[in-house]
Amino acid sequence: MNLRDVYVIGVGMTKLYRKAPVSIDELGRQAARDALKDAGIEVKEIEEIVVGNMIGLSKTICLGQRIGITLGCQGIPIKNTEGACSSSAVAAHLAWERVASGLNDVTMAIGVECLSSYRSGGTAFSPDLNDPEALHGMTMPGLYAMRARRYMHDHGATKEDLATIAVKNRKHATVNPYSDFRTPLTVEEVLNARVIADPFTLLMCCPNSDGGAAVIFATKEKAEKIGKKLVRLAASTITTGIFNNSFRDMTYMDITYRCAKKAYDMAGLGPEDVDMVECHDAFVVGELLYYESLGFCKHGESVEFLRRGDSDYGGKVVFSPRGGLLSCGHPTGASGAAQIVEATWQVRGDAGERQVPDCKVALTHVTGGGVYGTENAICTIHILAS
Repeated sequence: MNLRDVYVIGVGMTKLYRKAPVSIDELGRQAARDALKDAGIEVKEIEEIVVGNMIGLSKTICLGQRIGITLGCQGIPIKNTEGACSSSAVAAHLAWERVASGLNDVTMAIGVECLSSYRSGGTAFSPDLNDPEALHGMTMPGLYAMRARRYMHDHGATKEDLATIAVKNRKHATVNPYSDFRTPLTVEEVLNARVIADPFTLLMCCPNSDGGAAVIFATKEKAEKIGKKLVRLAASTITTGIFNNSFRDMTYMDITYRCAKKAYDMAGLGPEDVDMVECHDAFVVGELLYYESLGFCKHGESVEFLRRGDSDYGGKVVFSPRGGLLSCGHPTGASGAAQIVEATWQVRGDAGERQVPDCKVALTHVTGGGVYGTENAICTIHILAS
């Protein structure tokens, strides 16, 4: 099939709250209204909506319809999708697919989550409760802590290295008005916070948060009429995990390697072309491992990449310019869409104090769930380009 070029014509996002002051469907409506205003189009021009959410879909019947109908989108297809933390990135892929295939000219993806309404404070996500590892007590902090320990053993990373990632991302968030975590951190503060899963302290783990984000996709003809700087969705790829019960290197993020290759091939670009990345930095070691699996350095070289400052402003590529999940919080099902919103602002040059200089190509990456606990179930990558 010949796919049409697809452009982002409007984006919107709520503040990411520790505890949202409004309901989950209102978070979605607020983000959608902001995206419509940004695009300068009427709600009647939206032909289809896809809503991504992880937990709310099991608690609120027809969440997407509740959001869409009260926006004024009555009678159009409205779909709900779940892909764990990748939920709204999957929604964006499905919305992109409708325009790329020629089935629609204008679609909207919405990501929304209100974790404070459904989860108790201090609880940890686990792989699917039917997974053998979950039955034996595996949690996501525990899984990533094991990855961190293995990487420290094999490649010489230290706790101080891990802490510098949290410090870097918090530094970025201090100038991000959408983050609820804007107090600067020091390495000492990160290391001295209470232990969650050795070697992780509390400040090496992303906080839960509530929020909504929305992205509107359209054809090139529609985008040109709007008159904003054109932002093309150069790649949208999804990969699922592969279960393997034999030996595997827990520091080799296979699903991301495979998804990144697909994305670069689709975009006709390589890691050397990318100016900024929003990755799934739910734990500090995640960012360290994604330097490698997204192609910015070879396996085992992430520590030196970090220590040289290659993942910060002035380096080779800026990771997490908005603060990432570590300092914006992780509204699970909404995070993928929130990343695309930030990437769009960056490529447009509209990111304010956190603007990456001369940003022409931005990559977003989010994984989700687990396949028997040790491999992510899904990975979604988008590449946006001017």
